[in-house]
Amino acid sequence: MINKELSKRIITSLLLFILLYLVFSYTYILIVTLIIISIISWIEFHGLTSKIFSKNNFKSNILKLLIKALSLIYLTLFSALIFNVITQVEPNLKINMIYLFSICITSDIGGLIFGKIFKGKKLTRISPNKTISGSIGSFILSLILIPFFYYFIEQFNSPSDLLLLTIIVSLSCQLGDLFISYLKRKARVKDTGDLLPGHGGVLDRIDGILFAIPIGMMTWVFLLTSI
Repeated sequence: MINKELSKRIITSLLLFILLYLVFSYTYILIVTLIIISIISWIEFHGLTSKIFSKNNFKSNILKLLIKALSLIYLTLFSALIFNVITQVEPNLKINMIYLFSICITSDIGGLIFGKIFKGKKLTRISPNKTISGSIGSFILSLILIPFFYYFIEQFNSPSDLLLLTIIVSLSCQLGDLFISYLKRKARVKDTGDLLPGHGGVLDRIDGILFAIPIGMMTWVFLLTSI
């Protein structure tokens, strides 16, 4: 059963890597992908919050309406940020975005691999499947990216800046994952959906990315202005 689920996860990951390549290569695929992902993520997020705030009273309805509006605004701004950076003529901006996405992907893979191999103490009661060893693995695997990207990212004069950026983005990715895990626990569901075999819903796949990319961009700007 575990092997079957792991196989599904690997196949889905490969397909997502292909999609990521196409998104960075073709603007029309980027636009369609951002629209579809934003809509599905918003629907899945609304499904979670509707289960959490299930009471049908004035206060609960207002809260659900506010959450729906704020989440839609956030996803729209997130999509606009991704679109603006990827479609820029400046090649360095594309490399920067590829690096941020790569940190998120390797953080997720590192957490999965180290957590499966070393297991050990649970990281938090919010998500029983997450371990301290998995969190450490997320940092380790993402830090391995630095030697491969350092010479392509020309803005930083010191590897320490790239090291700090990588740690912050990996941490943000893990916190984003934990936040959605907390909501799923409150809603008493395993996944946000079942669209992606082995992964669950779209929101299960991009939860960390939704947090990490904006924080990574802000950190990048801060580090550059501090040089």
